[in-house]
Amino acid sequence: MKINIKYKQAIFAFLMAFTISMLISFILVSINVGYNNIFLQAWLKNWGMAFIIAYFGAYFFPRFIQKIVMKINFVDKKTEASNSAKAIL
Repeated sequence: MKINIKYKQAIFAFLMAFTISMLISFILVSINVGYNNIFLQAWLKNWGMAFIIAYFGAYFFPRFIQKIVMKINFVDKKTEASNSAKAIL
């Protein structure tokens, strides 16, 4: 299957929202409703709402979060400890 690269972010967001909303709504409905005759109906209703919210979150939030993460100075503890030990010697 070949799809234009410009759709990569939208497809990634769709698949992430699909799987995560399915899992979380399944677990929450299982806890709140239990496995009875209304489970499937309650789960599908909640999953539909959760998916819509999750899709927009998965599509828009990574852009802002990436900007925040780029401002953080990450260090490798092993490399930092090794450089400190060499400086002492």
